[in-house]
Amino acid sequence: MKLIFGLGNPGKTYEGTRHNIGFTVLDLLAIRLLAGQEKVQSKGIVREIMLGNNKVLLVKPQTFMNLSGQCVREIARFYRVIWPDVLVVADDVSIPLGKLRIRAQGTHGGHNGLRNIQDVAQTTEYPRLRVGVDAAGEKDLVNHVLGRFKPHERETIRDAVERAADAVECWLQQGIQTCMNRFNTTVVAKSKKENSPSKKENGA
Repeated sequence: MKLIFGLGNPGKTYEGTRHNIGFTVLDLLAIRLLAGQEKVQSKGIVREIMLGNNKVLLVKPQTFMNLSGQCVREIARFYRVIWPDVLVVADDVSIPLGKLRIRAQGTHGGHNGLRNIQDVAQTTEYPRLRVGVDAAGEKDLVNHVLGRFKPHERETIRDAVERAADAVECWLQQGIQTCMNRFNTTVVAKSKKENSPSKKENGA
């Protein structure tokens, strides 16, 4: 059994914000993988999918971002899932817009949701997929992550969400190493791709 947690804040106020990119990725996966009906469990909204004989849960914690660890720990304990079989999807302001970064383990890197998981679960040994939402620049950080994407950013982030869903499927079927090798790549602007002889992404 494997668990996939997409981090975000509950409620319509936060739909489509940078901080809710984890929810957005899980919503796409639920459609792609024909997930079952939503149910509420351990402070999260849970949907089940089956890959062959293996059960996978898609979980969106409803505790608000800063308390994400409560839901993650409770569901991991309930199903007795080991941490390498728990994948967390979250936004990251330190990564350029649209770039993905997958790691097998690591510290929270300043992300409050990952920080709470680390504090509550007392571990850093779980895979995480971070989606770049770009730095705040001169803006206030809170307003930046709770804000929505600008019109010129939307195509890039739509592509990133698609690739993030691809990365989750790769992790489920082929493991973390293959997932990292395939998806830890540099984002190339679409206009540059179209003008380039090669449309392949450059390795990072």
